[in-house]
Amino acid sequence: MQPRQQTEAAVSPPVPLAVIAREWGRIGITGFGGPPAHIALLRRLCVQRNAWLSEAEFEDGIAATSLLPGPASTQLAIFCGRRLAGPLGAIVGGVCFIVPGLVMILGLSALFLEHSPPAWVNGAAAGAGASVPAIAVAASAGLVPASWRRAGRAVRARGRWIGYLLAGGVAANLAGAYLVVVLLACGLLEWLVTRPSRAERQAARGSPSDGASPARKPAAWLVPVAAKALAAGGLGSLAWVAVKVGALSFGGGFVIIPLMQHDAVHTYHWMTTAQFLGAVALGQVTPGPVVLTVGVVGYAAAGVAGCLLAVLVAFTPSFVFVMAGGRHFDAFRRSKAAQSFLGGAGPAAIGAIAGAAITLGLGLTQLWQVAVLVLAAGWLLVLRRGVVPAILGAAAIGVVVVLAGGLP
Repeated sequence: MQPRQQTEAAVSPPVPLAVIAREWGRIGITGFGGPPAHIALLRRLCVQRNAWLSEAEFEDGIAATSLLPGPASTQLAIFCGRRLAGPLGAIVGGVCFIVPGLVMILGLSALFLEHSPPAWVNGAAAGAGASVPAIAVAASAGLVPASWRRAGRAVRARGRWIGYLLAGGVAANLAGAYLVVVLLACGLLEWLVTRPSRAERQAARGSPSDGASPARKPAAWLVPVAAKALAAGGLGSLAWVAVKVGALSFGGGFVIIPLMQHDAVHTYHWMTTAQFLGAVALGQVTPGPVVLTVGVVGYAAAGVAGCLLAVLVAFTPSFVFVMAGGRHFDAFRRSKAAQSFLGGAGPAAIGAIAGAAITLGLGLTQLWQVAVLVLAAGWLLVLRRGVVPAILGAAAIGVVVVLAGGLP
């Protein structure tokens, strides 16, 4: 038995489910600021205040969930619940972490996506949406250092990293619905390039960390699932968009933007570009996972039922990944195959996030929105301040402009 497995089995007594429901729900309500805030709150609760987990266990959870596609902070919340109270703890913790933000997203979606919302609502949405391209650039810039270090010092490895980054940026603007194929292709290419020779694989045979690449598994079922979903249209198409968000978003929560944008705006016409910008802003300004943005898209597509379906489909892979693979996280974290795949898919996802800023910026229709974008870029990229104040400030400017007689 692996040392980490022994540690996991040794958690005793388990934390009561009522405590997990209360504390994870509190984080879901107060977790403004995205994944960094969620991780800090979970660390304070589980490690520093109650000593339910050691610092090493918590860091291992961060490292393992960062290798998985989907919302990393949600997966960390599920991981901590599982370690403290088993499978039921994972379910209760994950649900209580997600639901508060979902309730807020539902209410705000109904307000912002009305056929004739009040003028101040239109102004707030237009102002907040104008800040989103700057937020995308800031998010991609924040992911670059760690990904660049992962590439190592070899010239060829760094050259491939730059190539994957550029491929993701171009694909975000030109590949449309096939962006996910580009992300997978970059990951698989890096895995093939860095794959050990046959002699090395034979020498390492039997090692739990050198099994078949987990990155190859999605490719086997993606094609039939995608074909059926696209052919079905309606809720089937919405479910496919949510699958991409929940199971294939490598590189952080913001990669959901290019994964959703083309489908929501251009392919299925569920939303206008302005409404999509507002949806991204809502996902940032509400507490809980950023991936809840998919709920706004679902609401635009099919009302409350569409919102609930999109959120259910998008978050289900996180529960499956953590609950099915939790015991093997340590081996997975050390897997060279997983590391290699992320070495290609990661920079491609970062490039896609940055590339999405171009098409999002082109969606701005008013001169004052461009001014808001410049202000947001200065706040986020030059002053390096928080995302939530940037969105709220941009929304406030939009309200002032509309009430002064400007166009939303």
